[in-house]
Amino acid sequence: MSIVHVTGKARRWLASGHPWVYRDDVAEVAAEPGDLARVVDPTGALLGHAFFSARSRIALRFVTRGEARPDRAFFDGRIRAAIAVRERAGLLDPRGACRLIAGDADLLPGFVLDRYGSTLVTQCGTLAADRNRDAFVELARAALPFEIECVYDKSDSASRRLEGLEQHVEVVDGALPQGLVVHEDGLDYAVDVVHGHKTGHYLDQRDNRTRAAEFARGVDVLDAFSYDGLFGVRAALAGAKSVLCVDQSKEALERAAANAERNGVLDRMKFERANCMHDLRARAERGEQYGLVIVDPPAFAKSRREVQGAERGYVELNRRAFTLLAPGGMLVSASCSFNVRAADFQSHLSRAAHKAGRSAWLTEFRGAGADHPVLLTLPETSYLKCAFVRVD
Repeated sequence: MSIVHVTGKARRWLASGHPWVYRDDVAEVAAEPGDLARVVDPTGALLGHAFFSARSRIALRFVTRGEARPDRAFFDGRIRAAIAVRERAGLLDPRGACRLIAGDADLLPGFVLDRYGSTLVTQCGTLAADRNRDAFVELARAALPFEIECVYDKSDSASRRLEGLEQHVEVVDGALPQGLVVHEDGLDYAVDVVHGHKTGHYLDQRDNRTRAAEFARGVDVLDAFSYDGLFGVRAALAGAKSVLCVDQSKEALERAAANAERNGVLDRMKFERANCMHDLRARAERGEQYGLVIVDPPAFAKSRREVQGAERGYVELNRRAFTLLAPGGMLVSASCSFNVRAADFQSHLSRAAHKAGRSAWLTEFRGAGADHPVLLTLPETSYLKCAFVRVD
């Protein structure tokens, strides 16, 4: 039987509710990497069961506390509970897309499962998730109210290196559909699960795109870091006067244009390939103004070491965005960097508004949608920040 002994410090840390134990707080190991191990404190008392990693800084990710040992029936119940959350949120339209299982946030450590129509895409971040992938997918398929035609494993995230794992990509079952299109609340968009970011799409911004579009009617819109253009397409569908999408990726802009055409708004949208930081400065210097500016950049701080540089980046990026806003306009600014906390991000926006010489009011501060839950005892699951800021 796999057993891991932890220190008194780890026991006190676990008593706070956090489900991880770090490598420095492991005292003795009688387990193989990827095992579901019994975890005991210095007195021999059982603390629970956790997936063990020998390579990662996070040595233990807890699955249960106390005596109960997780078996297939246990994991079936946990997966069904996660899917029920999505069903209650109205996210199980067979034509739609959502995150069915959000890894540690759904108490299924290291395992992510996204759905695009009848295609499932997995991402495994740990050896334990790799080992349990097929069983978890089988349980999820059985719990869904419709048939799944393809399962694709896109375990290619950089975090796998922390576990000593190679990137792993394969079709697990079925065949990848050609021209995969998702329907989402009146919006149709294409998904490229092979070449697209993450598992093929940014599912976490769904609700924020819908909310941002409510400020688009009758105004000119700038969508910076537009990726596949869904903020912009949503804005156009909501009645924007014009929409400009800017991104560095040629392929992303091609998908954005195709999405605009698919939704009948191509005539009001333009697409320009550029470095957004440089592009926003040039537009400000030309005196351009927009009623709605959206900035949704990639993570500026993927580690704590990058936080200081991220601060400069967020302040400068948003300063330029504030400069481009017409009086009464709305800035929608996002950060997906967990290491930049919500209060710090608001501070960066405050500094940016001051540097731009604008009075600004925070009207809403949002996170990800219901399919990206936040586990209160695991702050790391609260990563997405999306601020809605009105200017004078």
